[in-house]
Amino acid sequence: MKRFLQLAAFALLFVTGVQAQMPQFGNQNQTSQATARKFTLNLTEDGKAQMVCFLPKTSSGKAIVGVPGGGYSVLSNTHEGTMAHGWLNEQGIAYFVVNYRMPEGDRTKPIGDVEAGIRIVRDSAAVWGINPNDVGIMGFSAGGHLASVISTHSAFDVRPNFTILFYPVISMDERVSHMWSCRNFLGEDQKNPAMVRDFSTNNAVRRHLTPPAIIIMSSDDNLVPPVTNGLTYYTAMRNAGNECALMLYPSGGHGYGFGPWFPYRDEMLGTLGKWLKARQTPKTDAIRVACIGNSITDGHGIDLAPANGYPAQMQKILGDKYWVKNFGVSARTMLNKGDHPYMNEMAWRDAQAFKPDVVVIKLGTNDSKPENWKYGSEFRQDLVQMITTLRPDLAQPAKKSKKSKKLVATPQKPQIFLCTPIPAVKSTWNISDEVITNEIIPIQQDVAKQFGLQVIDLHSLFVGDGAGMLDDGIHPDAKGARRMAEIVAAEITK
Repeated sequence: MKRFLQLAAFALLFVTGVQAQMPQFGNQNQTSQATARKFTLNLTEDGKAQMVCFLPKTSSGKAIVGVPGGGYSVLSNTHEGTMAHGWLNEQGIAYFVVNYRMPEGDRTKPIGDVEAGIRIVRDSAAVWGINPNDVGIMGFSAGGHLASVISTHSAFDVRPNFTILFYPVISMDERVSHMWSCRNFLGEDQKNPAMVRDFSTNNAVRRHLTPPAIIIMSSDDNLVPPVTNGLTYYTAMRNAGNECALMLYPSGGHGYGFGPWFPYRDEMLGTLGKWLKARQTPKTDAIRVACIGNSITDGHGIDLAPANGYPAQMQKILGDKYWVKNFGVSARTMLNKGDHPYMNEMAWRDAQAFKPDVVVIKLGTNDSKPENWKYGSEFRQDLVQMITTLRPDLAQPAKKSKKSKKLVATPQKPQIFLCTPIPAVKSTWNISDEVITNEIIPIQQDVAKQFGLQVIDLHSLFVGDGAGMLDDGIHPDAKGARRMAEIVAAEITK
């Protein structure tokens, strides 16, 4: 009995000492004066996954889904969760904290819970005063890894529009990362090098497709090494040309979240607030333009192509009544038997999920290579497959109006423009302008006539205005990208 009392006294002194050293936050169940409503939703039927929702009194239309850390074994959902609601609601940002299930050998549990949360936010956007095109994700530590998984692996409809990562676990290689996060997330797949690589999310960053990100870390973090984690995600984003900001503070350690004990909290919130306000958000009723293509659409050779390539420059020309997205992928072919078929790509799936009002297709340059054009007899059928996938109604013979042969576009029936390839000034990479001119363009024109589509003759219009080219003679430079943007934008707005 005496031993028990001694242990109890020691425990009391320990807890008292911890409380004395920890900042006092008040009642975490209280809501900010900027919060109009707080409520909790079940994300699973058994209620084991929930989402705590904080709606601001004055909405900016922006929303953030929060993903707490905890090494995939527990949830640190106060300072890495609900504590952020006051500051975010003051900015007019709706905030949703996902209390996800632990993997316990099944990583689809936490992934599915966060995806369900994002889906609910977007589905309820009109009721909650949210722009469904302005829904971000914010993750901390292991929750940062989960947020980066959603940003790189999830389908378009549940992928966030922007990403905030606090001292994130990025690598699933336990030798350079947080060992227990790696083991708890991957389970037995920790022994599979392919799975370790795939879920080390710096390897999953995709040009144009991975949303803009901001990463917040401290140099003295000895739990999740910044150099082999957050910095690798930043590097992958920058190498892809995607927008990414990095905030690296000299001290702070790990796990501070929105806690007031973080010595650089004011500076961090100031920069984060400016970054969030700078996010250019498409209007909910903007006309959606999907730019499908190869490296010329992708912006090969143009630094920060997602901001300077032809689709980005076309966005500036068209203005905020339009939402232009780049779905270009370098080296891709229209031919399904080509060396790199476009219709095998995530970008092709994303372009369809984008539900565009307008589609600009610019493929054919790489198809002209001898190793690809040996399948040239299938170019027509593959082009028709792309068109009828985008417009299933065209798979059946259309009834033409007596007054006009022009097709009327709707979100379910987008207007499709077929762009001829720009001239290949040189035969770099075996690209043949002769094949483009004499074989590919006639097929494009014939298919366009068959389906009542418009052809944008970049092969003639582009070269005729002396637009700039890179030394390879294949790709436009920034000046050439601007000229392409002007030509295509003029046709879209006719």
